[in-house]
Amino acid sequence: MKIKEILGKISDVLRVIFGYGIAIALFAGGLTFFGYIAAFIIGGETATAICLFISGKIIPVIIYISTVMVALGIISMYLKGEVALTSNKKKSAKHQGEM
Repeated sequence: MKIKEILGKISDVLRVIFGYGIAIALFAGGLTFFGYIAAFIIGGETATAICLFISGKIIPVIIYISTVMVALGIISMYLKGEVALTSNKKKSAKHQGEM
């Protein structure tokens, strides 16, 4: 097998992992929203405990997962030869009357 084929297969696997991981992180982030809404409705000491649990235990895990998944996505892009994080601005040709 050629190196490009191997890198392409690795990139495809990383892209699938990236997709599922980001989906899980987004879903977990949405669940935290509903946790904060529930805490707002409940109020009092229980609401404080819910908010502290969400911000202290769940949010750091979501941030860690999303950071790792973004890194996998970038690695996947570069293994495949895609360079989406560069500027592709073309120089525009000036009209004859412009200087």
